[in-house]
Amino acid sequence: MLLAGVGMVSYVPLLLGLTFSPRTTDIGYAPKQPVEFSHAVHAGQLGMDCRYCHTTVEEAAFAAVPPTATCANCHSNEPNVPGIWRNQQKLTPVHESLATGRPIEWVRVHDLPDYAYFNHAAHVNKGVGCVECHGRVDEMEVVTQVQTLSMAWCLECHREPERFLRPVDQVTNMTWDPVRETGKSQLELGLELKKKYDIKGPQYMTSCSTCHR
Repeated sequence: MLLAGVGMVSYVPLLLGLTFSPRTTDIGYAPKQPVEFSHAVHAGQLGMDCRYCHTTVEEAAFAAVPPTATCANCHSNEPNVPGIWRNQQKLTPVHESLATGRPIEWVRVHDLPDYAYFNHAAHVNKGVGCVECHGRVDEMEVVTQVQTLSMAWCLECHREPERFLRPVDQVTNMTWDPVRETGKSQLELGLELKKKYDIKGPQYMTSCSTCHR
């Protein structure tokens, strides 16, 4: 009984910790969307830049979800207007949204708690690539969360940003490689970019008020 009691004291916290860990609850989250939009086709095969749809990532905290009018640039069903996949059933919600003016209700995949402040512009304008947080979206048929987005995970980058930085003009390049493109290791290039972009030291980067305002 004593051994069982000791075992339970150790086992229960471990079980709860693993059960409710972001690695268990968040990684792999891939909600069904109202439109079967394939990033693998658009960002991968067609090579569309992330910013074509997510227009605010360089200027605002929030990465805007595109209005249906953006979809209509390619997928219009209006007479005498060029359109791709005009009669595809998959695009019915898009055409209905255009006709009614009601926006498509996309389901958010990457969702931080309200008490955590995150600014997309602050990151992409300092050379943090989309792939660092969102993974290889250009290979995803359905967008899936690949990182925990936990505080511990964020702090890994905030303590040593040089491990993740790249030139600003390469933030949307999913296949960018520092050695291939510059002949420098990630750490060597990252330290140069950290100085160039005037990224603050760990004391500021790990301060509670930086993310909890």
